[in-house]
Amino acid sequence: MVATGLPVGLNKGHVVTSRTVAPRPSTRKGFLGKRVKFVRDVIREVAGFAPYEKRIMELLKVGKDKRALKVAKNKLGTHLRGKKKREELANVMRKMKK
Repeated sequence: MVATGLPVGLNKGHVVTSRTVAPRPSTRKGFLGKRVKFVRDVIREVAGFAPYEKRIMELLKVGKDKRALKVAKNKLGTHLRGKKKREELANVMRKMKK
């Protein structure tokens, strides 16, 4: 809807050219950077897995996906975080098999 310059109607208002605004830094929030990913990988390599993560992996090996989700959910607080953790550990196990 472009302004017509008329004082009344659907497209009322003074005609102006819209300027392009630089994106705010807040639009990058939540994206994983190269350095952060590298640091997290190094820490995971050095420290290994937490006991609850080992338990989840054991449950996934046996094939108890639902129980693994329940354990993850109870430890992490929300359903979405639990699903994400279960998926992450399943991916780790897939890579170990290769």
